[in-house]
Amino acid sequence: MLGPGFKWMFLIIGTTIGAGYASGRELWQFFGHESGLAILLFSIFFTVSCYVIMHVSYRKQSSDYLPVLKVIVGTRLTKVYDIMIFLYLFTTTVVMIAGSGATGQAFRISYWWGVLAISIGLIALFLKDINGLLTVNQVVLPLLLGGLLFILFLFTVDQQLNLFINLHEQRNWTAAFPFTALNILPLIAVLGAIGNKVKSKREIHVAALGSGLILGTISFIYNSSLIQIADELLLYEIPLFAILKHYPFEILIFMSILLWFAIFTTAASGILGIATRLKNICNIPIWMMAAVLILVMIPLTTLGFSTLISYIYPVYGILNLYVLTRLLLYPLWGNKEV
Repeated sequence: MLGPGFKWMFLIIGTTIGAGYASGRELWQFFGHESGLAILLFSIFFTVSCYVIMHVSYRKQSSDYLPVLKVIVGTRLTKVYDIMIFLYLFTTTVVMIAGSGATGQAFRISYWWGVLAISIGLIALFLKDINGLLTVNQVVLPLLLGGLLFILFLFTVDQQLNLFINLHEQRNWTAAFPFTALNILPLIAVLGAIGNKVKSKREIHVAALGSGLILGTISFIYNSSLIQIADELLLYEIPLFAILKHYPFEILIFMSILLWFAIFTTAASGILGIATRLKNICNIPIWMMAAVLILVMIPLTTLGFSTLISYIYPVYGILNLYVLTRLLLYPLWGNKEV
């Protein structure tokens, strides 16, 4: 069952590694100095969370996130979290589509060509239902993860960096909680949609352990590398570029393409979560649902979401910590699951 387990593992990683993570911005915002223990805790919390979400979705044989959400947060809070997940996925996907347009501009391509490219790609992706996303994840994510690890190891060796410096100083360990919580809602949305496709618990073990181990390892190496060049990061909007400046332009182009695919997989996961949730209301093929959603989202890419996000994200942080607590304490209440 390793093959199917890896398939779900890549789905989890593809949902989690967006442009914010791959660029280093998200890691540096939450971790930075004295965060080795925080990253270890994140890896553990993430593994447990993925296991519980997949376990519940498998037991419920769910095809969207609502049955899973009811179990995790309870019937009373389901409506609140249903709205929050929908808003989160919608706004995140709009930002990803806008990010594709901005990426195009960086290469002197029209903003709208960048938007068009990701829009067509997303619709085409779902022509084969969820299988299209799973196939792309299995191809793209090994490249993305491999490219990222290659650059980080190359940088570590070239600069003779010590990844384990100051391990006795770990005052930022509490960062593990908000960083893990940040990624909980999209995982519930995506993993809740594949419960009826998981065939065994071994698949769940492989997916949860594999994704937690991989993300924890990359996060530690990435964060340790960024610490060594902390003074330079103020000059870069994208921390990864502070590392890439030491290497030929071709590597910068290659990693920029991989960053675009990180945007693409995050947008695809968002569309999947929304489309599977709405499918019970409007029973049309998922690719058609994706097309309708994208047509609604494209005009919104020109609006500034910074104000909206500044209000919504703090609320997410508080509500997500409750969800994270429920997931981590699952052994205490899981036997009451109905």
